[in-house]
Amino acid sequence: MFGTKDSSTKPQSRIDSLIGVGTTLEGNISFNGGLRVDGKITGNVSCVGDQAGTLVISEQAEVNGEIRVNHVIVNGRVSGPIHASDTLDLQAKAHVTGDVHYRRLEIQGGAVVQGMLVCDDAAQSEKVVPLKSASSD
Repeated sequence: MFGTKDSSTKPQSRIDSLIGVGTTLEGNISFNGGLRVDGKITGNVSCVGDQAGTLVISEQAEVNGEIRVNHVIVNGRVSGPIHASDTLDLQAKAHVTGDVHYRRLEIQGGAVVQGMLVCDDAAQSEKVVPLKSASSD
């Protein structure tokens, strides 16, 4: 019907957890809902299961590891691949070293990505028509 969306990929509008300035975490993190990082994480960051989630990496934050979250907002430093199954928002002070995979990308002037940008839109890949090579007879 008109105006219906799949709520499983809807970004979280609230932050449930905070990793504060001056806090350093070493190890993998799995979270529900929204997570804001103002400190430093050395390890992988992901949502629990296939649940929708939002990760906000603030201007003073740093993440060294793989990120697998539906909606990712980066304004700090990330060293490692980012897999945003829905939206990746790279703000003006974002600096990413690693490949980024996304379905939708928003990028502001000043953001830096040292790696490949890969659009993982399944709907787009279904529209691709394979080309046949010309016969050499």
